[in-house]
Amino acid sequence: MRYDDRGAAGRLLAERLQELRGQDVVVLGLPRGGVPVAVEVARSLGAALDVLVVRKLGVPGQPEWGFGAIGEHGVRVLNQDVIDAAGLRAGERESVEAAERDELERRVRSYRRERAALPVAGRTAVIVDDGLATGATAEAACRVVRGQGAARIVLAVPVGAAHSVARLRRVADDVVCPHTHRILGSVGAWYRDFAQVTDAEVTSLLTQAARAAPRSPAAATPSGAPASPSEREVLVPAAGARVGARLVVPEGAPAAVAFAHGSGSSRHSPRNQYVATALNRAGLATLLLDLLTDDEAHDRHNVFDILLLARRLHAASVWLRGETGLPVAYFGASTGAAAALEAAALSGSGIRSVVSRGGRPDLATPAALTRLRAPTLLIVGGRDTQVLSLNRLAADRMHCEHRIAVVPGATHLFEEPGTLTTVAELARDWFTTHLDRPGTGTPPRRSA
Repeated sequence: MRYDDRGAAGRLLAERLQELRGQDVVVLGLPRGGVPVAVEVARSLGAALDVLVVRKLGVPGQPEWGFGAIGEHGVRVLNQDVIDAAGLRAGERESVEAAERDELERRVRSYRRERAALPVAGRTAVIVDDGLATGATAEAACRVVRGQGAARIVLAVPVGAAHSVARLRRVADDVVCPHTHRILGSVGAWYRDFAQVTDAEVTSLLTQAARAAPRSPAAATPSGAPASPSEREVLVPAAGARVGARLVVPEGAPAAVAFAHGSGSSRHSPRNQYVATALNRAGLATLLLDLLTDDEAHDRHNVFDILLLARRLHAASVWLRGETGLPVAYFGASTGAAAALEAAALSGSGIRSVVSRGGRPDLATPAALTRLRAPTLLIVGGRDTQVLSLNRLAADRMHCEHRIAVVPGATHLFEEPGTLTTVAELARDWFTTHLDRPGTGTPPRRSA
């Protein structure tokens, strides 16, 4: 079967995606050819449309051999196996990324014309292209969107090579392809009209879609969850600095969760954004907090200055309690987890509970780990073996209620399908179960 054009292909593809209608979906077209297809899909589903600009990072001299991909907001995914096999040095990787980052930003400026990217964290992302040959660009797109915290990824293409479709089922949560072929040839051979799509056409289609943008149906919160939380950017006084943060407070929230990230910034962590969205839907307030100023974050020593991070987190929690009147809990990632434990162990901190994601609790001082009384959950990827060992060593020093939750199949960044959703569910359940004042030395619970 041959499609008349990309619009016709998009309309047929949309019929296969009708189960998504009414859900919290964002449709992402891969430029250039995927955008006219995505327009029809978004229109049929009543979903928001955006462009997904990704750039494959190719091995120097063999650009078709990808060692990673980059996307907006600084998202980078790397294939360590390819890096090792190609013997790539750090300088070579950085040179390739710098060139591709410049091209990515040029395209984003051209297509969006100052419009902000639609958020994908916590949503179903439908990635659309006009066909799937090798699948390299589609794979890069899936990995980038996973890195941005999408709850579910659906790759949708009108036609594709059977071997590529099969391989991408291991990357996306679902692949929808009405017509697969063992021998595909070129994608254009399956269209009667396969005229080149220009940058101007992409920009025009996105502008039209933005004007007619539908209201996302569900930010469809679960039954009983608050519908329209208060959300604002704030500056928080924190131990010698004023740091940026994003505060979200659902109506009737019983507690607030302050996020501490290893790079110093929780606001720009797509994984933290994803978890925060899940907590907001459960009715909890969240503060995505920058523990370092922009200048400080450039110095890697500050990222590992656990006591500095802890002092700022503690000061921010005092501010947060005064601003909202709510009890406070902590969610820490990487070195931010150690800072969260240090801050929670301070006398009179009153922190209700702590959750660590892929954290380094071993970097907290032994005295803090022993003194800690807030119920603590340590979430670690099952394939992140070194960090898992470090978490177990830290847990051995704790006298509070605590548990290690191992997410099967997950690596350090929880990029694998479904693993970040598991993190969000574990965190939500831990926080909502421990809304009361921290315990005073209850026997530890351990599991791995």
